[in-house]
Amino acid sequence: MNIAEAFFLGPWSSPWFAGNTLDFIGLLLTSSLGAAIAFRGGSFNLGGEGQIYLGGLAASAVLLMFPSGSGVPILYLAAFAAILTGGLMGFTSGFLKTKFGANELITSFLLSASLIPVADFLIESVWRDQSGNLLAMPPFADNRILPRLLPPSNLSISFIISLLLISCGYFFINRTVWGYRFRISGAAPDFAAYGGLEPQKNNIPAMSVSGALFGLAGFFAVAGTYGRCHLGFPGGLGWSAIAVALIARNRPLALVPAALVYGWLISGSNNAMLNAGMKLDASSFILAAALLLSGIKILRRQ
Repeated sequence: MNIAEAFFLGPWSSPWFAGNTLDFIGLLLTSSLGAAIAFRGGSFNLGGEGQIYLGGLAASAVLLMFPSGSGVPILYLAAFAAILTGGLMGFTSGFLKTKFGANELITSFLLSASLIPVADFLIESVWRDQSGNLLAMPPFADNRILPRLLPPSNLSISFIISLLLISCGYFFINRTVWGYRFRISGAAPDFAAYGGLEPQKNNIPAMSVSGALFGLAGFFAVAGTYGRCHLGFPGGLGWSAIAVALIARNRPLALVPAALVYGWLISGSNNAMLNAGMKLDASSFILAAALLLSGIKILRRQ
């Protein structure tokens, strides 16, 4: 297989490759919806990477805490822990912006950057699986993993849930009165204030929901993709989510094709490097060129 075939066709060349590509796209959809919600509410959440990481860590702690057969709906509880953790991180930035005028771009980034080393420490030492050499927590039991849709790939039911979340986000923003007020307050705060709305009231809800979605993506990653929480598992997913949201211009339905193309590029470049000898520099150049061209197209439309 040459480089072109490996890059463009490799991600879909077998059920295993196709399932893993779709699984990554599903993670992108959930996390990019979180980034888009913050943008539409007039905020900028730069803490997605840490919210994914800490959300996945919280979910993993819950999944490993309860013994098998305890009767607790463990996956639901783990998802709630991830949502709550990410939501609290987002809430903190939104509260600081509303109460003290702190820039949420800075506070969300600093909070995330300060908590990521804590998560690293817990995974490397306190909660590390001592039975192996991998820097990771113990693997989950089979009943603690989300149902797989296309085994042996990592594609799980989280992909379906991500599409449902996109539909809910679209319905809220474009088909409800609250969504109209939300997006108007975020896009034109002065106009919204002139119309009697209070744009500053969006800060906390926008950042909280954004963080909750990032945290949920962390749960999907550990309970669906990997089956355990390992060191650095987000791997830049939070930053990729911001790129996808910007490419889609923060429109929920547009996140689907944007995530599809972005996920295809990532999976294609990884496949080409592994199976066709493409260099890392070439892969980075292709991704950068795609993002640059998409950014130029967005600017020309505005």
